[in-house]
Amino acid sequence: MAAEDPSVSGVSGRYATALFELARDEKSVDEVKADLERFEALLTESADLSRLVRSPVFSADTQARALTAVLDKAVITGISAKFLKVLTANRRLFAVTDVIRAYRALVAKYKGEATAEVTVAEQLNDKNLDALKTALKSVTGKDVALNVKVDPSIIGGLVVKLGSRMVDSSLRTKLNSIKNAMKEAG
Repeated sequence: MAAEDPSVSGVSGRYATALFELARDEKSVDEVKADLERFEALLTESADLSRLVRSPVFSADTQARALTAVLDKAVITGISAKFLKVLTANRRLFAVTDVIRAYRALVAKYKGEATAEVTVAEQLNDKNLDALKTALKSVTGKDVALNVKVDPSIIGGLVVKLGSRMVDSSLRTKLNSIKNAMKEAG
């Protein structure tokens, strides 16, 4: 399965595939996905945790002790916790965000979903997220999982990447095209 999807390759793809196959066999694909997304949110929120994960300066033992404390506090258990500990023991914890991305892609493929990368200027409320999912489902014919990133520099609007397609309706892009048109006219 990993070779079919270019986003699921290399070391992170192999780890993600192994985790996915185990989770599928244990009928806990969604539970593991939720755990990994919770861990990813912790990484985003905590500069210290992010540094611990990415820095080769910390020993595997130090990473393991710190990771165990984080997992206990976040109530991440079972397959997900064991998997993160294996990554740590194998000195591959630095690749965890790529592994999570690859796992997410495997789950989407397994469920027949598409995943859209969405960039917005500010966080969308649930009503707007549901409207966006509905619009994307009408275009693709599939359920669409959203990976939303907030980037205030786009000023307004949104940028949606779905597979090889991209729609950029950001205010920044529109202003840049107006600026370029004015330069050419002048």
